[in-house]
Amino acid sequence: MKVSFQGEPGAYSEQAVFNYFGDVETVPCESFDVMFDSVVSGKSDAALAPIENSLAGSIHQNYDLLLRHNLHIVGEYFLRVQHCLIGMPDAKMEDIKKAISHPQALGQCAAYLRERGIKPETVYDTAGSVKMLKASGALDTAAIASRRAAELYGMKILQEGIEDNPENFTRFLAIQREPKTPEGEAKTSIVFTLKNVPGSLFKAMSVFALRDLDLTKIESRPLQGKPWEYLFYIDFIGSMHDEAAKRALNHLSEYALMLRMLGSYPRFK
Repeated sequence: MKVSFQGEPGAYSEQAVFNYFGDVETVPCESFDVMFDSVVSGKSDAALAPIENSLAGSIHQNYDLLLRHNLHIVGEYFLRVQHCLIGMPDAKMEDIKKAISHPQALGQCAAYLRERGIKPETVYDTAGSVKMLKASGALDTAAIASRRAAELYGMKILQEGIEDNPENFTRFLAIQREPKTPEGEAKTSIVFTLKNVPGSLFKAMSVFALRDLDLTKIESRPLQGKPWEYLFYIDFIGSMHDEAAKRALNHLSEYALMLRMLGSYPRFK
């Protein structure tokens, strides 16, 4: 099985792929667009797309890509993100003046870097920062990435667990071309649009409350081509095949201008 992810080998996303899918062939992709396209084209059988981080919030581009492509969510996975300060094999902690990494990783380690007078510098990817550092050979520069990235490129971990907040998790969605019917406790993701009239969102939310369906997330995104109108992405506990969910979705369709099921999948615990 081939599974695509965004980033260089050794990225957190690749680690999530191995944790979730097991022993599979990974397909590194330079961007989220390329990652989704690889599944659509059949170059990979699935993708694992980050959708939100417990500290940094939602990854809006992937919400847009879910709508743009005719793919289905078949699972979710939560990865505990633990950042490492990584240097050249001969590097010393006291010599580090600059840290390079993806902007989200730098933001999650901002206090750590500030307290030590280390200047942050943005690059395209966490694992990619380790690759760039190795190529440069700079002894006064460190990368912020995963333990696996350090091991993969033969680099030295100067310090581990440098994130400012230990409650740092990224939620990933497993994406495939065909939907699956989940067994056991499930979660469902949908997207819809509404008329821009008073009370429309309240009515849409009430279809779930009336049936005691637990909403776990709601995200709004701009509707392209229609200023100040929005798409609403919702996750709720339950499968779209359950009777209560069917009734709620049928009720929602009475209000929604557009309603699309993105997938029902096993809830990660």
